Amino acid sequence: DQARRVWNGMFDRRPALIARCAGAADVARSLQFAAAHDLLIAVRGGGHSMSGQSVCEGGLLIDLGGLRSVRVDPRARTAVVGAGSLLGDLDREAQFFGLATTAGTVSHTGAAGLTLGGGFGRLGRRFGLTCDNVLAADVVTADGRLVRASDKDDAELLWGLRGGGGNFGVVTAFEYRLHPVDPTILGGPILFPFESARDVLRFHAEYAPGLPDELNLDAAVVCPPGGRPLVILEACYSGADKARGEALLAPVRKFAKPLADKVGPMPYLALQTQGDEANAWGQRYYVKSGFVDELSPALIDAVIDGYRPDPGRTSVLLLQHLGGAIARVRNSATAFPHRSARFDLMSLASWKDPAGDDTHTGWVRGHWQALQPYARGFYFNSAMEGGDDRVRANFGGNFPRLVRLKRRYDPQN
Repeated sequence: DQARRVWNGMFDRRPALIARCAGAADVARSLQFAAAHDLLIAVRGGGHSMSGQSVCEGGLLIDLGGLRSVRVDPRARTAVVGAGSLLGDLDREAQFFGLATTAGTVSHTGAAGLTLGGGFGRLGRRFGLTCDNVLAADVVTADGRLVRASDKDDAELLWGLRGGGGNFGVVTAFEYRLHPVDPTILGGPILFPFESARDVLRFHAEYAPGLPDELNLDAAVVCPPGGRPLVILEACYSGADKARGEALLAPVRKFAKPLADKVGPMPYLALQTQGDEANAWGQRYYVKSGFVDELSPALIDAVIDGYRPDPGRTSVLLLQHLGGAIARVRNSATAFPHRSARFDLMSLASWKDPAGDDTHTGWVRGHWQALQPYARGFYFNSAMEGGDDRVRANFGGNFPRLVRLKRRYDPQN
């Protein structure tokens, strides 16, 4: 039971078999066995798939939890990371040497799934998506061969792994590019009352797009069960010049009176774990999301007018800050196609009681119905539903190339 459990408690599936792999050889044998017996396969890295793809019903679960390792080369500024590793593992090892790469916002997320879907994070505007920082990957293909994908060896497969999802085999290890990042950054949340929500989001709409790459400024409307709703601007200034960071944050602190200002010098590792408890394992999660080019007044009104706290759930509206280095990569340079978006807009609910499933998923769907006209596409890592037409449209011009790659590496799906 413990081995089949995944992060999103909405999914309570029972695989027929669980292969708890200790290395690439185990993965290869598992794939060969599954192919021989025509078994449905799920691959679990960190188990954090929002849509439950980390586990299957009645098939073979390939559990990569035994491949949990991080080896940093501080001279080359690279890290080799096993596919069972969590983002916190990568952050902790890299920061010991004053290094980091874009690595999500919740430390118990699996590195592999985050990377294969693209990979947002507090350093993304400065260093690009997580997948942009992948130098190479070890992959067990559908027919049980171990190959290495890099710019020198099978560059086309590496292209597909950078945002194309888990479609082409099972990655057993990634090699990431690391960057100098001071272990002490300027960061934390500034909290405003819900009554100021329109003013806060309008300020954010005007101020955030023009910020330098070193400053990430996410916005969220949050209400925990039984609590009061708050508007939060979370800052992460990772540049070396903290005085410049303070100057950039001065307008954020002055435009309206906050309830609390918790921004200050702090360990980057501490900021990277601040969302862990709110995104705890085993809760039930449901989300709708899409990319936004402009926070128009009409969109802001739709966000606030449709926001409905409930004592049985945590209600979240998140605007994740994009742009910067993410936008300076061509859409066709990796499989991830949404480079020009300014924000990732997300409506999310989390709760514990299964009896509330219909109520809470219904709120998210209803809220998103009002927001969707202002959004385009979606982030695969936060998608709950797919569909062939939706996936085809989301990859845009990259879709035909991904299909060719699929036919080459996994023609039997």
